[in-house]
Amino acid sequence: MTDVMQQRLLLIGAGNVGRRFLELLVRKGDVLRDRLGLELVVVGVSDTSGVAVAAGCGADGLDPARLVRLKTEGRGVASYPGWGQPGVAALEMVQTVEADLLLEASPVNLADGQPALACIEVALARGMHVVTANKAPLVLAYPRLLALAEANGVLLRFDATVAGGLPAVNLGQRDLAAAEIQQLEGVLNLTTNYILTRMADDGLSYDEALAQAQAAGHAEANPSLDVEGWDAASKLVILANSVLGVPARLDDVDIEGITGITAEMLHRAAAEGRHVKLVATAQREDDGYRLSVRPTWLDAGHPLAQLGPKQMGIVYHTDICGVLSAAIVEETPVPTAAAMLRDVIDASSRRHRHRS
Repeated sequence: MTDVMQQRLLLIGAGNVGRRFLELLVRKGDVLRDRLGLELVVVGVSDTSGVAVAAGCGADGLDPARLVRLKTEGRGVASYPGWGQPGVAALEMVQTVEADLLLEASPVNLADGQPALACIEVALARGMHVVTANKAPLVLAYPRLLALAEANGVLLRFDATVAGGLPAVNLGQRDLAAAEIQQLEGVLNLTTNYILTRMADDGLSYDEALAQAQAAGHAEANPSLDVEGWDAASKLVILANSVLGVPARLDDVDIEGITGITAEMLHRAAAEGRHVKLVATAQREDDGYRLSVRPTWLDAGHPLAQLGPKQMGIVYHTDICGVLSAAIVEETPVPTAAAMLRDVIDASSRRHRHRS
């Protein structure tokens, strides 16, 4: 029988991704325990209502299924019977509750990264592994966070921050560790790919395609970060820092969004056998990499040109590993939550090997 290792989790954010992560704990609990010897116990969760903390309730922790029901009913985690604490901030929970891992899935704040940035810093300093789906802290403070993790002997994992469930970061860091990446190309933003593909394939106007993306849950009510290229640029910055070893910031990326793309442009591209995608590119140069995000006219045979409206993809051009491409169909936030679970499993296995 497989020995079972228990890991105590704190979760910040119980929205689209956080709630799906809790659902995965219910759905995959037996697999985690029986196949991987891992029991994930939620000891604290925070959202805008406050926190629920399982202080003093031993190994049982909080019930993920009950947390999911609360969120499905439109209630906050602070209404969790017995353990809810209305108005308590996530940072206070991270400062006071004992846990092995912090999961960060709160809304992105590219202005200053808060409150996620402070929570991650505290967790790392307290010796917790951190798994995040929140791009902002990495975009704003990647070198500092990595140094803090290394100083405290813990891991910082963030595969869910780039292209949802696609293992873009893991591919670059692990599988291409000995390669020189000459060029990186990615369709990293689902909203813009959905809009451009529907405009090209179905003849929709930009406004019509955006409205459909919003109705389908693929675009926010305010889609500016997506359609103006900032989301893709943020993901490119994370890839530059973590995979390419370049201490890049958003100011280093040449950014152009898709708001100027018309149906006529797409029809002309199609007549020439090409497809228009918003492509994030890192091009190797003598002194580093040139970073850009812009609408790009791709030949029909290019891997990224073949992506459908609900897909994202990445292409690594390397010196010894050939040209490696990967893509994902992501119709819901479940694959992004699964990417967080993938990182939790990795971090937990590292902790287990360290203790052994």
